[in-house]
Amino acid sequence: MQITYYGHSCFSVEIKGKHLLFDPFITHNELAKKIDVNSIKADYILQSHGHGDHIADTVGIAKRTGAKVIAAYEIHEWLNKQGVENTHPMNTGGKWNFGEFTVKCVVAHHSSGLPDGSYGGNPLGFVITSEEGDFYYAGDTALTLDMQLIPRWGKLKFAFLPIGDNFTMDATDAVEASNMLKCDKVIGMHYDTFGFIKIDREKTLQLFKEAGKTLLLPGIGETIDV
Repeated sequence: MQITYYGHSCFSVEIKGKHLLFDPFITHNELAKKIDVNSIKADYILQSHGHGDHIADTVGIAKRTGAKVIAAYEIHEWLNKQGVENTHPMNTGGKWNFGEFTVKCVVAHHSSGLPDGSYGGNPLGFVITSEEGDFYYAGDTALTLDMQLIPRWGKLKFAFLPIGDNFTMDATDAVEASNMLKCDKVIGMHYDTFGFIKIDREKTLQLFKEAGKTLLLPGIGETIDV
């Protein structure tokens, strides 16, 4: 499975030739200024919640590519008002088979307001299952005991977990989350973009290593095979 990191919490995952783009926030991220947003491929956009640092480029990319946006019902309605018609509304606990993969929406403990101040519904995490493997995209979340349920829905190859603290869980909680998930390979996200979420990389990598885990921190624009 090929994964490309576009900064903050934005990743592209290729499954059976389809490009799944998560939480596109690129043009307003100074750290991602070398990324050409118009070159990014997307067949699907998975939107965990409505905050600007996750949805800033969703409308533009969706209109350019025609990608189907998978999001909470309230975000689906908001996107329709922005002229994005190819959307699939979901909510916590629901699942849907999109052909190449299935999405299960799970709890994320956070908040969700849209850029214009309107209500963004419940924040979501996503469990993706496919013939190429299963993974979990946590979105912005605190550590929660609900994560213990996720191994019932997929045998995870890896998990995207926030590690930046302040707005989400920190690296210590992410290690505990990986225990609940029964997943020893973690791709870190939601760190270093702003002053509030700066991490000490060496200490963070060591923390995971001491716990017997693998933490991957790809560079912005880097593609890795997992």
